[in-house]
Amino acid sequence: MVQLTRIYTKSGDKGKTALGNGTRVAKNDVRVEAYGTVDETNAVIGVARLHADGNVDEMLARIQNDLFDLGADLCTPGDGSDDNPERPALRITAKQTERLEAEIDQINEALDPLKSFVLPGGSALSAQLHVARTVSRRAERLIVELAGIETINPEAVRYINRLSDHMFVLARHANNGGKDDVLWKPGLTR
Repeated sequence: MVQLTRIYTKSGDKGKTALGNGTRVAKNDVRVEAYGTVDETNAVIGVARLHADGNVDEMLARIQNDLFDLGADLCTPGDGSDDNPERPALRITAKQTERLEAEIDQINEALDPLKSFVLPGGSALSAQLHVARTVSRRAERLIVELAGIETINPEAVRYINRLSDHMFVLARHANNGGKDDVLWKPGLTR
């Protein structure tokens, strides 16, 4: 384990930061924006966990760990195909995405069917999970933008796309299985 002896490095004082391979780029580089927004998603999930317990908290803890893996993946240029075999970069895997899919399916089975769009809200946990959903969607847009200009691990896009779906069904689960969802009423205030 790495022991940090100081919090500040001063190496970013001129607006540059180091990627996982040591390359220095501007702090507003799309790659940095992408993994920074993944980090923001992780922080929002951390706040949601203040309201979670049991299986939900365990799922969110696994997802937080995955998000560090995803950040490490995005921080290191390439898609993994040309990584040094003796020291390959950490990459998000299909197994991690498949776990999200299995959890989505399991949660969704018990939910009331949707009859309208769901507004963010209801319980405190549900509201926080909706924030996590929207931040992960922003991360997804940035990752897709990055994939349009550089080669990245395609599993990164799949994972972040499934994550926002996971946050949506988990938010509904947190609203009494969807029974307490706040539903959109089109034109309500006309």
